[in-house]
Amino acid sequence: MTRRPLDRGRTVFAASFLAPAVLIYAVFVLVPLLQAVQLSLYRWRGVSAKRTFVGLENFKKLIHDDALLQSLHNAFWLLVIALGAVFVGGLTAAHALNRPGKAARTVRGLILFPQVVSIVAVAVLWEFLLHPDPGVGLVNGSLALLGIKARPWLGETATALPATAVTFVWHALGFYVLLFLAGIKGIASETMEAAELDGSTGLHRLRTITWPLLWSVKRIATIYLVINVLNVFALVLLLTSGGPDRHTEMPLTYLYEQAFTNSQFGYATSIAVVDFVLAMVLSLLVMAIYRRNPTEARA
Repeated sequence: MTRRPLDRGRTVFAASFLAPAVLIYAVFVLVPLLQAVQLSLYRWRGVSAKRTFVGLENFKKLIHDDALLQSLHNAFWLLVIALGAVFVGGLTAAHALNRPGKAARTVRGLILFPQVVSIVAVAVLWEFLLHPDPGVGLVNGSLALLGIKARPWLGETATALPATAVTFVWHALGFYVLLFLAGIKGIASETMEAAELDGSTGLHRLRTITWPLLWSVKRIATIYLVINVLNVFALVLLLTSGGPDRHTEMPLTYLYEQAFTNSQFGYATSIAVVDFVLAMVLSLLVMAIYRRNPTEARA
C-alpha cells in the first residue's frame, strides 16, 4: 500500500517528460500521416479548394499502373544490390578497419566522406563521372585509354539502374561501415582475444565470431536500408529523372511526376501511402526474421 503513491508519482514524473516529445511526434508525424490517408481518398488537382471524394478508386488504379509497378520492381533490385554491397563490402571494410593507427583512421574518414556530402553534389559528381563523352566522363575516358568503347551508362536501359545503384552505394556505404565498426568494437575484448588464441583470424573470425555477434546491428542496418531505398528521390531525379523508359523510376520520383507534372495530388498521395505501408511491412518482416538472437539460442 505504501508503494502506490510512490509509483503514481513516478508515472506522473515520467509522463511529464514524455508528453512534449509525444505531442511533437503527434503534430508533425501522426497528424500529417492521417491527413495523407484522408487526401488519398479524393481526386484533387492541388490548386483549388474543390476536392472530389472517390473512396478507394485511387488505390484500385494503382494495381493496374504499370509505371508504379516498374518503380517498385526497380526499388526491389536496388535494395538487393544495396544489401549485398552493404553486408559484403561494408562489413568486410569495417572488419579490416577495426585496428588502431593513423592509416585506419584516414581510410575511415575517406569512406565516410561521401555520406557527409550533399546528395545533390553526389548526383552532379556522378553525372560527370558517367558522362557518355570520354573527354568529359572519367569512367568512359579511362575505358577509352584501354581501348574499350564508351557507353552512355545513364542512357541505356541495361546499364542505367546498375549505374544508379553504384552511385547510391558509394554515397551510403560509409554510414554502414561505421555502423558495423561500432558493433564490432562493442564485442567483448575477451571474446576476440579467445578467438585469436584459438587461431581464428581474418575471414574465419569474421564468419564465425563477428558475424553472429552483430545480430542487432544487422537488424538495424537492414531496416534502415529498406527505408532508405524506398525513400530514394533526389539522386534518381537529378541523375536520370527516372529514365530511360522508366528503368530507374522509383516510387517517390513517380509520385513527384503525378503530383507536380500531372497535378494528380490525390493519386500521388495514394502512392505515398502505399510506399509508407510497404516500408512498414518490410521493416516488420525484417524484425520478424531477426526476432531471435542466434547466440542466445545456442546458449
